[in-house]
Amino acid sequence: MSQNNIVGVLSKHKVVPVVTINSINEVDGIIQKLQMADMHCIEVTLRTEVAFQAIQMIKTKYGDVIDVGIGTVVNEDQIQKAIQIGVDFMVSPGINSNLASAFEKSGIAFIPGVATPSEIIMAMQLGWNTLKFFPANLFGGIDALKTYGNVFPSVQFCPTGGVNEATANEFLSLKNVISVGGSWMMK
Repeated sequence: MSQNNIVGVLSKHKVVPVVTINSINEVDGIIQKLQMADMHCIEVTLRTEVAFQAIQMIKTKYGDVIDVGIGTVVNEDQIQKAIQIGVDFMVSPGINSNLASAFEKSGIAFIPGVATPSEIIMAMQLGWNTLKFFPANLFGGIDALKTYGNVFPSVQFCPTGGVNEATANEFLSLKNVISVGGSWMMK
């Protein structure tokens, strides 16, 4: 399956800024910072109480100039809220066959997280071939992705977790890496 065209989203954005928003008052400044860096994409993590409110605000105010995604998706309620808001993509830190149907039915592009060969195989059995490699820094980083490229040649990855400005291009040089996620540009 196409994962609701996640490749279409990621192929436009070599870097996906991963942002945790603690206050609605931060939103405009964050978007301005991304625009100044010529980045037109944001993944807002669902780690704070204001996350959904911030996502709604970004989608309403900036949705015509930035692809808005939600990260840390771990349950169906979050997927339903994403549908209501109309986000452009969803990111999960892991893979879960119980959420597979909800992700597919949402109509929203999505990318599940994997770290191990078993999780990659699970994704492949679900018909998914574009995966978040997370946390990349704890599971072998570039060397792991080189190996996964040989073992799973039909799978492409978006490594996230420990990717920084110094390593982003090295990750992006791998033929099985479609984009990278990180938060270094927000510092």
